[in-house]
Amino acid sequence: MADSSSSNSNGDAPSLEVAIVGGGIIGVMMALGLHRRGIKAVIYERAPTWHEVSAGFAFTGAGREYMQQLDPGIVEVLSRISLKTDASTSNSYWDAYHPQTRQDAEDESKALLFRTPNNKLLFWGCVRSQLLHGMAGLLPDGAVKFGKQLVSYDDDDESAKVILHFEDGSTAEAHALLGCDGIHSTTRKVLLGADHPASRPGYTHIAAYRTMVPIDVGIAALGEKVAKSGCMHCGPDACLMSYPVMEGTLLNVAVFAHDPSEFPDPDKMTAPADRGELERLFRGWSPHLADIAKLYPEKLVKWGIFDMDQNPPPTYARGRACIVGDAAHASTPFLGVGACTGVEDALVLCTVLESVQQKTANGDTEDDSLREALQAYSRARLERGRWVHRSSREVGQMYQWRYGPTGRDTERIKRKLERASHTIVNYDVMAPLVGMA
Repeated sequence: MADSSSSNSNGDAPSLEVAIVGGGIIGVMMALGLHRRGIKAVIYERAPTWHEVSAGFAFTGAGREYMQQLDPGIVEVLSRISLKTDASTSNSYWDAYHPQTRQDAEDESKALLFRTPNNKLLFWGCVRSQLLHGMAGLLPDGAVKFGKQLVSYDDDDESAKVILHFEDGSTAEAHALLGCDGIHSTTRKVLLGADHPASRPGYTHIAAYRTMVPIDVGIAALGEKVAKSGCMHCGPDACLMSYPVMEGTLLNVAVFAHDPSEFPDPDKMTAPADRGELERLFRGWSPHLADIAKLYPEKLVKWGIFDMDQNPPPTYARGRACIVGDAAHASTPFLGVGACTGVEDALVLCTVLESVQQKTANGDTEDDSLREALQAYSRARLERGRWVHRSSREVGQMYQWRYGPTGRDTERIKRKLERASHTIVNYDVMAPLVGMA
C-alpha cells in the first residue's frame, strides 16, 4: 500500500489506507467508493486475475441510487449491460405443478398465481462477470493485487495498523481491513475465531442447477410471455426462476430443489450432477418443466445454497477490521437483494470512513475514530443483514410450498412477498447512522 504520508484528494491530511480482501462485485464497488472520497484502497484478490461466475443477478432502483452515491461510473457500467424493468412491467408467479398440458400451463386463468408490479423494485438484470470487468476498468492503477490469499491478520496496537498475512508468505499493512471475501470469508474466521459457530456458513438444504440459454430457446420451452419477463415457477419441494439478461438475448434459468441430505463438499459448494436429476425432479409436473430440463447438458454442476441465517455473526466489526457483503450476511437468492445489501454496506462504510478522514484532518486521533467508525457500521447494518438472510430463507421455502405460515395459499404467499418488498424499498440506509457520530 502507499506510504502513510500520502495525502487525500484534497491535500488536507494523510490519507487513510484501507485493505480490501476480495475482488468480487462488492469489493470493487467498495474500492471505487473509497477512491472517490480520497481514501487509498487496495484490493487483495486470491485469484490470478478477475474472476466471477457468468450467472445473472439484478439490482433494485434503490440499490442503483446507492451505487450512484458510491461512484456514478458504476451505474454507467450497469446501464450499458443490463436489461431494465420499468413501472409498466411485473414479475409473475406460476403454478408449475398442477397444469398437465402445455396449453393449461400457458393459460393465465389456470396457471398464473399472481403478479407483482415492478413499480417499486425496478430491477436491472445483468451478468455478474460483465459487471465485474466493467467496474474493474474504473479502478486506478495499482488498486488491485492478484494471487493474494489471506491466511490471517494481526490487529497491531503498536503501529495502529492491521498486518495482513498471505499464503505466499508476503504481508501488507493498512489502517483498516475490509473483508469482502465472500461466504467462506477468512476475515470472518479470524475476526470471530475459527471455532465460533458463525465462522462457517450453513447449508440451507437447497441445491441449485443454473444455466443460460438463447432467448428463442427459452421461448420455445416456456412461451414468449413467460420467457420475456421475470418469473417464478412454484411447486412441491422445488421452484424455477427465469428472467432475461444480456439485453434480452439470453434467458437466465435456475432450478432450486429441496435436498434433505448434507451437501457433499460444503467448502467448495459445488458437486457434479447430471440432467437425470432434473428429469426425476420434474416428473409429474407441468410438461414445460420437462422441456426446461432438456435444455441442461447431460453432465453439469449443482450448487449448494448456503447462508448465514443459522448462525449469524454477533458483530460485523472488531478493532480495525470488519466484514462486508456475503462475508457478513450471505443469503439465499430468493429475495433478489443479496448484492443490493452489499451495496448498502459499502455506502455506509464509505460514509463512516470519510468521516474518519475528515476528523483526522481536524486533529482527532485517527485510531480511536477508526475503531468507533467500524463499530458504527456494524451497529447500523446488523439488523438489516439479519432480516435479509432470514426473510430470503422463508421466501425460498414459500416458493417450494414448504413454509408453514403460507403453505400453498396464494393470497398468503402474495401478502408475504408484498410485505418483504415494502421493507426492501422503504429502508433508509443512512438512518441508523444518525446520532452515532
